[in-house]
Amino acid sequence: MTHRFDPTSLREYDIRGIVGEALGPDDARAIGRGFATLLRRAGGTRVAVGRDGRLSSPMLEEALIEGLTASGCSVVRTGMGPTPMLYYAEATLEVDGGIQITGSHNPGHYNGFKMVFQHTSFFGEKIQLLGKMAAEGDWDDGDGSETVTDADVEDLYVSRLLAGYAGGAYRVGWDTGNGAAGPVIEKLVKLLPGEHHTLFTDVDGNFPNHHPDPTEEKNLADLKKLVADKQLDFGLAFDGDGDRLGAIDGEGRVIWGDQLLSILAEPVLRVEPGATIIADVKASQMLFDRVAELGGKPLMWKTGHSLVKTKMKETGAPLAGEMSGHIFFAQDYYGFDDAQYAAIRLIQAVHVIGKSLTALKDAMPKLVNTPEMRFQVDESRKFAVVDEVLDRLEASGAEVNRTDGARVNTPDGWWLLRASNTQDVLVARAEAKDQAGLDRLLAQIDDQLAQSGLVRGEQAAH
Repeated sequence: MTHRFDPTSLREYDIRGIVGEALGPDDARAIGRGFATLLRRAGGTRVAVGRDGRLSSPMLEEALIEGLTASGCSVVRTGMGPTPMLYYAEATLEVDGGIQITGSHNPGHYNGFKMVFQHTSFFGEKIQLLGKMAAEGDWDDGDGSETVTDADVEDLYVSRLLAGYAGGAYRVGWDTGNGAAGPVIEKLVKLLPGEHHTLFTDVDGNFPNHHPDPTEEKNLADLKKLVADKQLDFGLAFDGDGDRLGAIDGEGRVIWGDQLLSILAEPVLRVEPGATIIADVKASQMLFDRVAELGGKPLMWKTGHSLVKTKMKETGAPLAGEMSGHIFFAQDYYGFDDAQYAAIRLIQAVHVIGKSLTALKDAMPKLVNTPEMRFQVDESRKFAVVDEVLDRLEASGAEVNRTDGARVNTPDGWWLLRASNTQDVLVARAEAKDQAGLDRLLAQIDDQLAQSGLVRGEQAAH
């Protein structure tokens, strides 16, 4: 028995693809066999398995469990729920690993797998190893004693989200976009003080109302209308599997990932003065300056939820975040990205700081920046182009940070060019104090791309 994966499905942070094209039950079975084999060889025996609300998730769950048990692991099914609920189950149940079947924030015809191995992220070379093992049929066989049981963790998870809650009573709108977070949010708002209005909490893998990705402003239109119509204090939005948070203030303005982190950092640093706060290379300079101003140690790190989690463990950082809305709390929590928990901590932060979210947004420096610009480049060239740009910039004496691609500081502001780990695209972003400065930064990006034979042309879709 061997299996070959579609090479595009084995990504840096997870396994993902279009169901029926790059991903199907045979792939799920092979993932189960490989994961269980590695876990058994490391001394583990039990795996928690969860799934999101996509139409293909039950089919992939069934095949995954077949693979896990065939290679000797017992399975605890946690059912349908957000990815962080599976992470919570992996952290608290007597299991040695966990797998969530989820297409995350991708369109409905995608699906995939996010994995945790003995309480640590399973990514990069380990995912490639699953492919190698499948191609060679390097799988152990079980002895037939494996069991499959069910654990109802939803209420336990909701209780954990609210443990020690010390926020005020606010009027809040919640939009789960028909994603897997809906039932958890419905339970959560019944237990929170204040007044709460929810949108699209019924789980529907067709995503009939809007695409569940809160980092795209067009997907927040319904939430903005709700906040405006009911004159709410603020609104919160979740991606398809509940590991990324979006937010708007009382005036409907988006609070971006790095801005959320600048608010969340304040109460964290009151409890742990001088602590390290991590953000990815796409985050605003405003955030790093604000963390330093609050007495923390800002640390710029590579983009990617698995990479950030790993760096948090290494540095002991109590809080980290990415522009994409992944927010990770290790202070009073488990260190994984959880949008439901981040939402609770945001409500607490607003209460502790003592100003409205709208006032906190008003106080932020007024900067002009581009959205994340993504453009197609041949897979074989994407990393090479970034290296060429770095070499030219350093030869010219520019101030460059090489953490993840090229991040360049100039008197106008900064710009970033990096290769995506998951697609054949280059990603660029720029931020300046005014439009004229932003135009100069974009001209620098265009000049560097031209020298490598590229044009910042058609932007690739996510």
